Amino acid sequence: MTGQPLRDTSDGIYDDGEWISWDWINGHIADQELRGEFPNANLQVVKIFQDLVALAEAYKLETGRYLQIWGELGELYAEIKFGVVRHRPGTQGSDGRMGNDWVEVKTISPEKLSEAIQVKRAGNFNKLLVVKISEDFDFDARLIDRKRLRKGKGKHAKTQWSEHPAPEGNDSAP
Repeated sequence: MTGQPLRDTSDGIYDDGEWISWDWINGHIADQELRGEFPNANLQVVKIFQDLVALAEAYKLETGRYLQIWGELGELYAEIKFGVVRHRPGTQGSDGRMGNDWVEVKTISPEKLSEAIQVKRAGNFNKLLVVKISEDFDFDARLIDRKRLRKGKGKHAKTQWSEHPAPEGNDSAP
């Protein structure tokens, strides 16, 4: 069934006239778990995201330095966890759409000393999705309505991660 030769009978099970490898079975179980965590995401993109996070973590362990890919990791997390459909690279005003909402994604990296977020007021967005990445490469996020940002006249609106509590049932994920 899987097209993979089995070295011995302990490498799989025999069912309905065919050998099925444990690798094939475990792969399907892993895909089901990913589908449970990221129900609307392309599983290949989820796996690529997980590979990027693992490589960034391995690089940090090997060199003591972080790879500077925080923005891309934050946007990929927004895509797979929240269903943000990203714009083409270089599109001005927002990073993507989530349903009828225009979404700006900001990422707080483990290197950042504060949890302050700054976003251009001129941006064309009505939701701000802030992704926070811990030193252990755990991901958390807050979805903030633009109207909840502080009023002001400057070029940038500022807010703090701690001003926006996590919704009930919000889980961190790699």
